[in-house]
Amino acid sequence: MHRTSTLLSIFTITVLVAMIYLFTGSTNEQAESNQYKNTFKEDYRVYALELPQKMQFADEEVPVSLLDVREKLDREMLVNTYWQSQTMLFIKRSNRWFPVIEPILEEEGVPTDFKYLALIESGFEQVVSPAGATGFWQLMKASAQENGLEITGPIDERYNVEKSTRAACAYLKTAKERFGSWTLAAASYNMGMAGLSRQLERQKATNYYDLVLNSETSRYLFRIFAAKTILENPSDYGFTFREKDLYAPLTWKEITVDSTVNNLAYFAFEQGINYKALKFLNPWLRDSYLPNKYGRTYTIKIPIAPQSDLLIYDKEQVATFTRQKSDESKNEGAED
Repeated sequence: MHRTSTLLSIFTITVLVAMIYLFTGSTNEQAESNQYKNTFKEDYRVYALELPQKMQFADEEVPVSLLDVREKLDREMLVNTYWQSQTMLFIKRSNRWFPVIEPILEEEGVPTDFKYLALIESGFEQVVSPAGATGFWQLMKASAQENGLEITGPIDERYNVEKSTRAACAYLKTAKERFGSWTLAAASYNMGMAGLSRQLERQKATNYYDLVLNSETSRYLFRIFAAKTILENPSDYGFTFREKDLYAPLTWKEITVDSTVNNLAYFAFEQGINYKALKFLNPWLRDSYLPNKYGRTYTIKIPIAPQSDLLIYDKEQVATFTRQKSDESKNEGAED
């Protein structure tokens, strides 16, 4: 009997200890969970954005007081503010390419706000869309050729930043003449002049903001507006960077060629650079050679310091080739 009582006591104590342990563990886990939730609430913030009360695009008023306009703008502002990695890349790349594009827009009589259109089209990457639109300005082949660009197998001037900018300007000026506003010209850049004309006629509308459009074109201008607003005042939207964090403008000299270049790698070495550096600055050269059956004049960029050192990986390869060419020239001179 005594032994049975002792065993019962031990069992009871064990159960009580286990219950205390479970209760204490559960309490601690709950406390930790509550602390985590509180810390998250205290430390993590996603803010609604203060939208501009007034806005212009290409010196044309954006009616931000309209409910649908404000909500469309709000969407794109939120997307671009909180997709931080993409927008930071936009900021960095713009430092390199805006100085190239802006003077051309000014020369061509196109508002400089259209630099944001190019930024939204491509992110300043030499990309090709599923539909075949190519380069910074995402030009289709037919439209590019209509506006003076050469597109063959080894050459595609849609990848030439300066020439493609001028081709885009030609399109936009024609669209402005046709539709009467830069805003509609920008909309037509996304959906085509014929498509925009049909919708204006069908809906009896006279401006972009009164149109019911497909999702892509409906968002298109507001993506441009958001990019412009953020890049003009990046610190207002939480983007912090130093000047050295931005991508520096490239520096180069230009040489002209008016005959076929059979081997662009050899051509690059003769200029004191390598093939990679040549292609980096001249992405419109789409093959390893440059045919020139009709004696056209092409301008080729050659990087100069400080970018030349950054672009050329195998400097010894360039130096070896240069020495070989020099030796060959000396031997030819001796034979003569």
